[in-house]
This record gives sequence, C-alpha cells and structure tokens, in this order.
Amino acid sequence: MMRPALLLFVALLPLAAQLRLGIVGTDTSHVIAFTRLLNDPSAPDHVPGARVVAAYKGGSPDVEASRTRVDKFAEELASRWGVEIVPTIPALCTKVDGVLLESVDGRVHLEQARQIIAAGKPMFIDKPLAATLEDAREIARLAREAGVPWFSTSSLRYSEIVASLKTPDITGAIVWGPGPFEPHHYLDLSWYGIHAAEMLFALMGPGCEEVTRVATENADEVVCRWKDGRLGSLRVVRPSTSFGAVVFRGTKAIPSDPNAKWSYAPLVREIVRFFQTRQPPVPNEETLELFAFLDAAQKSKERGGVPVRLR
Repeated sequence: MMRPALLLFVALLPLAAQLRLGIVGTDTSHVIAFTRLLNDPSAPDHVPGARVVAAYKGGSPDVEASRTRVDKFAEELASRWGVEIVPTIPALCTKVDGVLLESVDGRVHLEQARQIIAAGKPMFIDKPLAATLEDAREIARLAREAGVPWFSTSSLRYSEIVASLKTPDITGAIVWGPGPFEPHHYLDLSWYGIHAAEMLFALMGPGCEEVTRVATENADEVVCRWKDGRLGSLRVVRPSTSFGAVVFRGTKAIPSDPNAKWSYAPLVREIVRFFQTRQPPVPNEETLELFAFLDAAQKSKERGGVPVRLR
C-alpha cells in the first residue's frame, strides 16, 4: 500500500506538469472563455497542459468595452476559477511560465508587452497585436532582441471556415465578417475587422503587396493584390454580419458552409502548444505583414480609395 505522502505526490503529478499562465487585461470575454477551457478538466472541450493561475486587471477608462467589463471579469476569474488577481505586471510575471496579453485596447499592448518581455516570459497577444503598425513593429523588435517568443492571431484563423477551404492551390479568396469600429483605434479595421483579415491571410498566405479600400457608412470593401498576381477581397459589415468565405481554385468557386461551427478550443490548443514548444504557429513576419495590410487599408481609405502599397 502506498504511503500517504507518496499518494499525494502521485496525485499532484498532472498539476506539476501543467504550465502556469498569467493574464494581462481582464476586460474581454476571452479571459473567461480561455480560462474555462484550460482550468475545467470536466469540460468536453477541455484543453490540457496549462492552467491560468494569476491575472492583472489593467483596463482602459476611455474605452467602453473595457471600462464596463474589467472588474466583472476579474471577479469571475477569482471567484469561479481561483485565479489570483495581482497588482502589477512584474508581479504577475514572477508567478507564471507564460502570459496571455488579453487587454481589449490595442493601444496599451506595447507598454504591457514591454514589461512582459523585460521579464523574459513568452506571450500570446490577443487581437489586435497593437494599435498601429509602428507599435506592432516595436513589440517585434523588443521581443527579437530579448529572445522572447510571441505570437498573435484571431480565433477565426482556426475556424471550420478556414479549415474546410484551405488548400495549397487557392488562386483567390473573398472573406467577410463584422466590422464595427472603436473611435480610439487609428487602424479601424484592427478593432473587429481583423477577424476576417486573419481568415484572408490564413487562406491566401503572406505576400500581399497592394490594397484598395472603398469605405461606406455600413460596409467597407478591401481588394488586395498578392505579389504572384492573385487577388483577395475583404468585406466588413456594420453593425454586424456572419463570417464566411469563398475560395477560387482556377475557375471553380467554393463557398464555406453557412452552418460552419466555431469554437475557441482550436486556438487555445495552439496557444498551449506554443508555450510548450516556444515556436509560434503563425510566423511573426506574417503577423507584421497583416498589420502592414491594415495600415495600407487605412491610408487608402484616407486618400479616397486609391491603391496603396504595403510598407
């Protein structure tokens, strides 16, 4: 018969093997969804291998989506999931193996990422990576110089829409999704249109060199030319619409299933694998190209819809 101390040791082995993750920014519903997937082993879509143990609230008083939710989600993390709420990002970093930078406001990501990088912690940065292309590039520079791995993406990159359509022989694609704006974000497509943009890049791959954006009150259309001559198109609709896509293979057009399922679980599995391997599933260069695409689309809108090449 095993002695009590040995029984306790064996019982704790699965927990000891789990990575300890921290959250920066409790002002998005993602923090609850991700924590449930990681911390609830009884959930049918549970993702093993990591557990959220600490969180820093953060929050942006001038962003309604942040101000009205930051305390509520922090309280739920603490009371339902046993997550410790800590007062600073440096304090958080002493307690964890990796960080989920979840702040809904992209403007604060550079300063928050700077502190995480200084602590040497690998990080997943939820959308948007940053508020501007310059901030995105600075995050990448700081992380590269410090040898800190990172990645950023939308859960729509791992949706059934993309998984069912993605093949190496795609000659073009049209994607669509909701595109509401947030007035404090200069790159207005980075607030919610980034979900559809991630789908476009997931299907077409990197290599976009020029965009032309037609902007109206209720919808925007961004036509994109790739270096190899392929064309892609991104349509965002306000206030909302479903997500979807059509891909072209030669002369054939293949639409996505309008009833395609969607879940955070595939993204969270990629996040855990990233923290285990320290290898980003989406290359940093592609993420920066995506932000150059958003930047060019913004400039095309400001210039009345003229084509703009990516910087």
